[in-house]
Amino acid sequence: MEINPILGPAAVLVLWSLIVLLWVVVTRFPAFAKAGIDFAKVPRGARYADVETQMPANVNWVSHNYTHLMEQPTIFYAAVAILAIAGDASAINLAAAWGYVGLRIVHSLWQGLVNIVIIRASLFTLSSICLLVLAVNAVRVTLF
Repeated sequence: MEINPILGPAAVLVLWSLIVLLWVVVTRFPAFAKAGIDFAKVPRGARYADVETQMPANVNWVSHNYTHLMEQPTIFYAAVAILAIAGDASAINLAAAWGYVGLRIVHSLWQGLVNIVIIRASLFTLSSICLLVLAVNAVRVTLF
């Protein structure tokens, strides 16, 4: 069975999302300790949002980015799956998929390390354009 190359960018974004999850853990738990948060005393059902105001901004930036990687990329995964099932691995879709993944990785690094919003918004916009190309082409290959 030949694997459609459009799946490669999706696999890379899955791996990147797990790397960012690890980044969350290695930044968040030391910040908890520094803030004096004792897990034995945390109320049942507590969530990160309950202590977010006690965390340094850069710790929250990484956490927020992980959340972002669980949001819009779900549309990316659907578009890629549709294209893969339809057997489409055209150059434009491969470029858009790799562009999306590359921009999302840069977006993650920017948000987690620098977080100047105008640049972050520009990266998001560019990646969204790549996603739009994929979505339009997914509709094209399935309906026309």
